[in-house]
Amino acid sequence: MREQPPRVVYLHGFNSSPASHKARLVVEYCNANQIACAVPALSHDPVLAMKTAQSCVAEQGGAATLLIGSSLGGYYATWLAEKFKLKAALVNPAVSPCDHVNAEFLGLHHNYYSGEEYEFTPQHVEALRMFDVRLITDPKRYLLLVQTGDEVLDYRLAVERYAGCEQIVQQCGNHSFENFAPLLPLIMKFAGQK
Repeated sequence: MREQPPRVVYLHGFNSSPASHKARLVVEYCNANQIACAVPALSHDPVLAMKTAQSCVAEQGGAATLLIGSSLGGYYATWLAEKFKLKAALVNPAVSPCDHVNAEFLGLHHNYYSGEEYEFTPQHVEALRMFDVRLITDPKRYLLLVQTGDEVLDYRLAVERYAGCEQIVQQCGNHSFENFAPLLPLIMKFAGQK
């Protein structure tokens, strides 16, 4: 009897949405390969975002889940992977973002996908700290994908934090992760799919 493929949960980054380019690519790939996929809309409020993400994972009822997290979604995916012992593919992930938040992230923001306007406050930064994972317990559960040209996050922080994990470090690129689609088969292979 063939094993059920894992359900994929894609977690988008800060000020992004399920309508982002990478999220759409993941959904298209999963649909084409008959893999169940969920892309929750994550709030700018870290507590609400994690509540939504945990609910999405819990809906699996024990079924294997692959987390794919981009940027801040990678930060959330790491916490969830540790808590629920899941596999996670991290795309240009945020690493201990509270240690690196600068003034440009605080204040009013406009989400170009949803049209929502909101304020990101120092209280939100403090809430993020609750989900900081400083030590990876099982490197085999992680696949790190970074591009050295990331203009938002220092890729070297991720390479260091996820030392011992399978890593794909591509030269140049950007924070959006150029040419992401060709890596989806490799991500699914990491998850145990053909």
